[in-house]
Amino acid sequence: MFGSPLRSGMVHRTLLALSSAALLVVAACTPGIDAGGEIAPAGQEAKGTVEFWHFFTDREAKAIDTAIAGFEKAHPDIHVNVTSGQDDAKMLQAISSGKGPDVGLSYSTDIVGKFCSSGAWRDLSPYIKRDKVDLDQFPQTVRDYTSYHDRRCAMPFLADVYGLYYNKTLLRQAGFTAPPKTMTELADMAKKLTRRKPDGTIEVAGFLPILNFYEHTPQHTAPMWDARWLTKDEKSAIGTDPNWQAMLKWHKDLVDWYGYDKVRQFTAGLGDEWSADNAFQAGKLAMAIDGEYRTAFVQDQAPDLDFGTAPLPVADNETDRYGAGFVTGNVMGISANSKNPEASWALLRYLTTETNVIVDLANTIKNVPTTTDALNSPALQADDKFRTFLEIFTNPDTSTTPPNSAGPKYVEMTQEYVNTYLSGASPDLVGGLRDLDGRIDEALDLGR
Repeated sequence: MFGSPLRSGMVHRTLLALSSAALLVVAACTPGIDAGGEIAPAGQEAKGTVEFWHFFTDREAKAIDTAIAGFEKAHPDIHVNVTSGQDDAKMLQAISSGKGPDVGLSYSTDIVGKFCSSGAWRDLSPYIKRDKVDLDQFPQTVRDYTSYHDRRCAMPFLADVYGLYYNKTLLRQAGFTAPPKTMTELADMAKKLTRRKPDGTIEVAGFLPILNFYEHTPQHTAPMWDARWLTKDEKSAIGTDPNWQAMLKWHKDLVDWYGYDKVRQFTAGLGDEWSADNAFQAGKLAMAIDGEYRTAFVQDQAPDLDFGTAPLPVADNETDRYGAGFVTGNVMGISANSKNPEASWALLRYLTTETNVIVDLANTIKNVPTTTDALNSPALQADDKFRTFLEIFTNPDTSTTPPNSAGPKYVEMTQEYVNTYLSGASPDLVGGLRDLDGRIDEALDLGR
């Protein structure tokens, strides 16, 4: 999602507001709110006005406007009013008050469980069945993150896929010819690539091991260890899965090697993630975790940077998973109180299943398309750097955070704990993770 202020690094700071807004929706909507509703027979032309909210801004919003213009040309009896720059919390609050949009576009799959279970978004199954929409055109991970407990309240728009970016010049100067594939290799390379002043101050970091910097978060790194978030009965698995201990210990060891205070001092002086002063683009960070959209940022803001992309390194005992990674995506749904659900469905179907539309949006916004035909389209612009993310996206081991009725609460609680552990304020890792399990389970129970 090129250039958007609501990219996932910013999204983490909106999760608390989203959780609060979700409580309002639960009070205003109930599961199955539209389950018995009548839908028009097949072949009936939709008409009227559709209120469409999305989160994109600036260049990305213009791409959406172009797509909407194409939709209105193809459906001359439908007019779409577009409101950009709207986040999930605003959408939920508006729906709960009966004033929400007909169609909403969310930036995160983490809210699908909440939207589906609360009834904030309609069950799309009747429309899908009536119009014979082939869900097999979407990869399994995408099908999983657009439904909750067999209630499909969302359709996928575009996807974000995370991999490793590396500065070829800095790697070459340190004697490396290829990016790391395992966590041992990543740690060793990070140390050799790091440059310090005589007083120990970091000038260039090989890799930053704190889990709240730019896109380096627990969500995006958990697949590197195959760390599980939830059990099948939607309880926290973090405290009982040994991969979480291994993952956090690896980060803590590297944090200690740098010195936590030195890392914080270094990051305090780095540029904003979305500016031309981004640490990786400025040559201050040799390797970084980021999404496919960063390729467009580099082209626009640092065209002379010699860089490569690769799958995320994996734990030394998980080498068969190399090539997989983390995926999240934009999702679209029809509000429970939509005044024009048929026209809303027409818009939803157009933006999420029409190959040429998806490809045009992917080429402009530089996100990964979510249908097989779009992924294989010769019109899709994908150089070697971008193709890395297409391959990660289609890897069968690529995963995302599982949906639940409480939304992203367990993710934000994990982030809070990880911050305290890596800072040294909570040294008992085993006990801390078990305590985190209990607090997450309590929060999930309250969210149901």
